[in-house]
Amino acid sequence: MSKRLAEVARKVGVSEATVSRVLNDKPGVSDATRQAVLTALDVLGYERPTKLRGGRARLVGLVLPELQNPIFPALAEIVGGGLTQNGYTPLLCTQNAGGISESDYVDLLLQQQVSGVVFLGGNYSQADAPHDHYDRLRLVNLPTVLVNARIDAIEFATVSTDDAAAAEQAIQHLHQLGHRRIGLLLGPADHVPSQRKLGAARRVFERLGMELTDDLVVHGLYSLESGQAGASRLFAAGATAIVCASDPLALGAVRAARRAGLRVPEDVSVVGYDDSALMSCTEPPLTTVRQPIESMGRTVIELLLAQIAGTTAPAGSSHAAGAPSGAAGRVAPAGDELLFEPELVLRGSTGPAAS
Repeated sequence: MSKRLAEVARKVGVSEATVSRVLNDKPGVSDATRQAVLTALDVLGYERPTKLRGGRARLVGLVLPELQNPIFPALAEIVGGGLTQNGYTPLLCTQNAGGISESDYVDLLLQQQVSGVVFLGGNYSQADAPHDHYDRLRLVNLPTVLVNARIDAIEFATVSTDDAAAAEQAIQHLHQLGHRRIGLLLGPADHVPSQRKLGAARRVFERLGMELTDDLVVHGLYSLESGQAGASRLFAAGATAIVCASDPLALGAVRAARRAGLRVPEDVSVVGYDDSALMSCTEPPLTTVRQPIESMGRTVIELLLAQIAGTTAPAGSSHAAGAPSGAAGRVAPAGDELLFEPELVLRGSTGPAAS
């Protein structure tokens, strides 16, 4: 306590007695000095006393990368509903190309004195993206939870689907159907979930005695248009099946097949990822790897509320790799990553390799 008093007093330029009066919510301190002391607490990384958290009452920032992929609105509905049930109001922050940046949203949320932030996707998953704004969250010890794999340097509580297991399930399924030229349609090369899928694919190919040549791997954006363009390249390279890193990419691949005069699944097979809404209603219904978003959403709420209540262990760099969905009830250390097991959902877009 004395160390904290001394550091804050030096930062603000007041006596330790003045800092003590602010921390104990005693009178006799000007509003300007009181605010300066509270700001110094945040900047130095100390928790404000509970009774002085004031504006950090019942607001939680909910940051989405975009709304075109149905999996993000579905996750937002689950997490937002959980926040509401626990007495918090979600502030929805949606990123669009050329719109407000993630860094700007962080500044806005800090100004609003939110109780915490949940990111459903963002720069933390891309190695080459800017990451400075996460330091601002760490400086003030703001409760933060990330959804989807992150770079190692950003040690916030993270809830992810096991991307390696997802790739392995899809590739083994296609291999069992007789496919040997299996293409990968992934997100950007610096995107951690796609890196994990690619790493797992290389291991599975080697184990199955197949070769994953460069022409069977295409990186692009997570959009239907990018999926169509990338799949056209893979079909031209002789791929008879494609494993996609999202459902929109898979729908783009189906479109590319039709434009090339190929039938799905008679000529080529396509596997998606997410099992977002309406994938059972496409033509053909999409075989995909399901993310367990209900369990993941509940765990996000548990982790965030535990941080807000101050009951999580100190942040660390350890990863709970391979944690099954049954682990959703435990509270992890603030820097842990909890991995949830995906599920291959078989529908009509995959079939035996053409003879």
